[in-house]
Amino acid sequence: MKKLFGKLMLKLVGWKVVLEGDVDNLDRCILVVAPHTANEEYMLGNFAYWSLGKPLRVIIKDQHTKAWYGFMIKAMGGVGIDRSQKNNLVKFVADLFEKENFSLVITPEGTRSWVPKWRKGFYHMALAAKVPVVIASGDFKDKIIYLGKKISVEDIQTRTYEDIMTELEEYYTHRTPKVPENWNPKIF
Repeated sequence: MKKLFGKLMLKLVGWKVVLEGDVDNLDRCILVVAPHTANEEYMLGNFAYWSLGKPLRVIIKDQHTKAWYGFMIKAMGGVGIDRSQKNNLVKFVADLFEKENFSLVITPEGTRSWVPKWRKGFYHMALAAKVPVVIASGDFKDKIIYLGKKISVEDIQTRTYEDIMTELEEYYTHRTPKVPENWNPKIF
């Protein structure tokens, strides 16, 4: 049902999905999504994943999963985290991957506002969980969601953080965010 709904919603809003690798790359990974400058990216990303029949999770403030609409957030893959507590999020994510197969959405900017550099959590999560990083982005100029370019577990374990970040920075320079003034293309 989600697959049909995702396809229908993307068609209604005029967006399409372009796979940049095998669809199986989306089965079990840290999905790095950028630029992250607007709320609607969340729904577009869900529609894209649903249209491909893939399970998706996203870490979100627990105030959203505990609110009256929390059941909807959870149904869309939301995993609530209490940000007022000191959490070992890397371990939490690694443990979650031991129990389930899914893609975990991470927006390394951490906010929809301009930031001077990305947070490194996605990299450490991928290392700890021993899952690949898969790159995703929405291009608001062309109304295309790009999914599936994979950085393998072996690459993450053997390449430097700086090398991987350089690859990501080059990749994202070709995308147009919803709110360009909130996007810093210099990510590290």
